Order: sequence, then C-alpha cells, then structure tokens
Amino acid sequence: MKVFSLPNRKEITRNFLVDYYIEKRWSTAQIAKYVRCSGNKVNYWLAKYEIRKRTISDAIYELRNPLGDPFLIKDPKTMEEGILFGLGLGIYWGEGLKRGKGGVRLTNTDAKMVRKFIDFLEKFCNIDKNKLRFSLQIFEDILPEKALNYWKGELGVKKEQFYKTIVSKVRGRGTYKYKSEYGVVIVYFNNVKLKKIILGMIEKL
Repeated sequence: MKVFSLPNRKEITRNFLVDYYIEKRWSTAQIAKYVRCSGNKVNYWLAKYEIRKRTISDAIYELRNPLGDPFLIKDPKTMEEGILFGLGLGIYWGEGLKRGKGGVRLTNTDAKMVRKFIDFLEKFCNIDKNKLRFSLQIFEDILPEKALNYWKGELGVKKEQFYKTIVSKVRGRGTYKYKSEYGVVIVYFNNVKLKKIILGMIEKL
C-alpha cells in the first residue's frame, strides 16, 4: 500500500494526485480539505499534470454508487448462453428506453418476454434482482391487486419492488383486454452507465 506524507500546499505531486484522485477516487473538495488548500489549487495541479477531471455526471454517479458499478458485464460462453444474450439485446432494442437521461427501462405486456430480459440482466450484467423496480399501468376495469399478484408471480419479485399502480380510464371498446389483461409492466434498473453499455452492444449487432 502506498503511503504519502501530507504534500506541501505550494506543490501537490503527481503521484499524490494519482493515488488520491484517480485510484482512491477522492473528489477535489476532499483533497483540498485534506491538504488544507483551495479547490482551485487542486484543479491547477490536475491541469498541470494533465490529469483529466471527472465530469459532474461522473461525480454524481460515484456518489450514488460508492462501492462501484452495481453490475458486471459477462460474455456468453455457450450456445445456449449466446441465444439468451442475443435475445436480451433484441428485447431491449425493440422495447427498451434508448433516449433520455434515465437508466435501463423496459415496457411490455408479455410476462415471458419481461422474464427473459430479467434473466439476461442477471446472467450477463450480474445485477441483483432485488434492486429492480417495477411500475404497473392498468385500466380501471382491471383489479389492481389481481394484476399485481400476477406480475409478482410471473417475474418472481416482491411487492415492495413495485411503485404505486397507475390506473387509467377506459376509452372506447376494443381488443386491449386480450393484449393487456394484466396491464403493462415497466422494469427499471436505475443505472445510466449500464444503459449506455447495453445500447453500445446493440450498436455492434
């Protein structure tokens, strides 16, 4: 383990900044407080040593994920895994959120399709299924408790993982009941970085 003495306030060494800013991921404010100098002074030495500063979005991401990324990308190793991997990307390509600042979000009425996508996230992104969140949208002639129980059972998740059910008025008559008998479910994994990685993999298809 590297040990550095407290640097001179007049000159912060490159090795010190590499250790604390890059490896330990301290913020410029933390370093300034530790060294007992101004934040501008820390920024000066970062620029002098040509150490790229983290963006505000990077800083916010690290603040929200102090233990690092809540996922780990894995490559498929068998033909069976390859099929699930391609299926997961295809499902997100067709049904997932691709624009905007939000994280991973998938909307669908087909429980089997949603379940396959969750399998993809667990298998190849190594996410904790308990960190998934769900939103249920139903029409007013569908019983909320019945719909919630259906999706809980089909997806194998807990009631606490669902946001408040959104109930909409029925407008006109049609065949919607046969297409969304239990409403529409939205799957959320609130991580922008993972969404970018998934979209990057889709771009390579």
